[in-house]
Amino acid sequence: MNLKEKLNHIPTKPGVYQFKNKDGNIIYIGKAKNLRNRVRSYFQKNKYQTPKNQSMIKRIEDVEWIIVRSSVEALLTEANMVKEIQPKYNIDLKDDKSFPFIRITNEPYPQVLLTRKIEKDGSKYFGPYTDVKSLRYSLKALHKIFPVRSCSFYMDDESVAAKKVKLCLDYHINKCEGPCEGLVSRDHYNAMIGRVIKFLQGQTKETEEYVRKQMDIAAADLRYEDAAMYRDQYNAVRRFKERQRKVTADFEDRDIFALARKDDIGVMTIIRIRNGRIFGREKVSLQNVDENEGVVYSSVISRFYMDSDFLPKEITVSVLPEGLDELEEWLSEKKGSRVVIRQPQRGEKAKEVRMSYQNAKLLLGEWLINRKKRRELVPKMVNQLQEDLQLKAPPRRIEAFDVSHLGGTNTVASMVCFVDGKARKSEYRKFKIKTVVGIDDFAAMREVVFRRYLRVKKEKGSLADLILIDGGKGQLSMAVSALRELGLDYIPIVGLAKRLEEVFVPGISDPQSIHKQSPGLILLRRIRDEAHRFAITFQRSKRKDSLISIFNDIEGMGPKRVEKLLKSFDSTELIAKSNQINISKKTGIPEKIAKEIIQKALSILK
Repeated sequence: MNLKEKLNHIPTKPGVYQFKNKDGNIIYIGKAKNLRNRVRSYFQKNKYQTPKNQSMIKRIEDVEWIIVRSSVEALLTEANMVKEIQPKYNIDLKDDKSFPFIRITNEPYPQVLLTRKIEKDGSKYFGPYTDVKSLRYSLKALHKIFPVRSCSFYMDDESVAAKKVKLCLDYHINKCEGPCEGLVSRDHYNAMIGRVIKFLQGQTKETEEYVRKQMDIAAADLRYEDAAMYRDQYNAVRRFKERQRKVTADFEDRDIFALARKDDIGVMTIIRIRNGRIFGREKVSLQNVDENEGVVYSSVISRFYMDSDFLPKEITVSVLPEGLDELEEWLSEKKGSRVVIRQPQRGEKAKEVRMSYQNAKLLLGEWLINRKKRRELVPKMVNQLQEDLQLKAPPRRIEAFDVSHLGGTNTVASMVCFVDGKARKSEYRKFKIKTVVGIDDFAAMREVVFRRYLRVKKEKGSLADLILIDGGKGQLSMAVSALRELGLDYIPIVGLAKRLEEVFVPGISDPQSIHKQSPGLILLRRIRDEAHRFAITFQRSKRKDSLISIFNDIEGMGPKRVEKLLKSFDSTELIAKSNQINISKKTGIPEKIAKEIIQKALSILK
């Protein structure tokens, strides 16, 4: 069934739709109350489409859909799928991959820790936080105020009774009350965790009063060390509270969203108001913002609250999100009580929205300046390479691959990484070829490129701006095949053949006409040579390991004698061509053992 026929068979129910390109890769995910009407609207000739949509529609070759029970379920399904797949034409939340949260673990004696990984195990999550500096300050204040255990052991009543975990330094410096050895009860510890939760929700008054009361009791009982500890906790609460600027007499909790944008990029700020004070300011950087602002707000709000367990009663915005009713219904269901989204027109809340917008505008200005500076700092060689290869952007991150073997054995591969023309050795990678037998450089190259970028996709790591393959058209086509299977064939890739230093690009049989003295080509050669050196080094170390294991088997050959032998003779061939007298003279190994060494080397070469 072709695309035109499919459009007539789309159901009129709520659901999520996916547009695919000619390679079967998902390029856009959307939601709709009525799937047929929404999907068909993209293909109406008389309807105005944004430049981004025009570009996307040209590439649509297929459409698939998932029917769901309600518009709310469609909203949630879309947000989850976009976060996981990150299609090319959806709004890109640049910071979304690594938002940190504060996690309170689901244990009898919970831990409180910072995490970037969400585990659906009943743990509670506060966040997300985009200002990591502010987050770390909050965590530091929290650990000063509350003696929460810092160890990562699983702890329950049974392990406490058996004293499986011993007291650590934190207990002796009054940073922990020693629940591991039963020095405080489980109820006492969890009552403290309850206060931690309220503290993280911005309700500091209860904690302040509790600590003040404990300080007074300790002082009255002449427990001066305990009183001093509570005094320090009380002062820490006061300092934390003073950092939160009071902005309103209205004590309702709310989050304020405001968007500032320029062309297809934008910054959304989220200001958290708790108990009339600014509790935190978050920032989400956006790319691909070529849509009406209602869609942008809907996308950001749904993804921002997706993993958080604690939501405000009210969200104020400068533009109402698309699908307002569904969004409110989902947020209310998640919170367990009503959540409303409002667009205030006047009064104190309208001023707060304007304040949030000013923050967004300033942050967008900073981002634009930094982007300009980064472009100016790109080395000339990288800029020249962009020109030589006619790339859309400077290839600031280049990853290069090379395959090395010894007569079809010990096949290995290397990947080196260069950022702004400089080697980043911490990101070099070695590969042992697993699926290829014998001499097949093409298949080996396909395997290593596939393995590398499958892992990058799973871990949501940084993708290369340019991939360099050490080899000609054969190796290049196999690498392109691996990228296509992963849906990453949009990444620029070139092959650099050794013989004539010719550069090949996919789909063109003739080499690129680049001047031999071009700084861009010189950079490519340097990176290729580094990939080759790294692969050869790995291959030699692997070969040496195999030789050690071979000659270790001979009686009388210990580690020192094997080391002497391999220092004197670099390969099995040189050992086989030598004689026992020569080996004995060079290494000090007895001639009788040297004879066995030669026989072993000859048997391997056969």
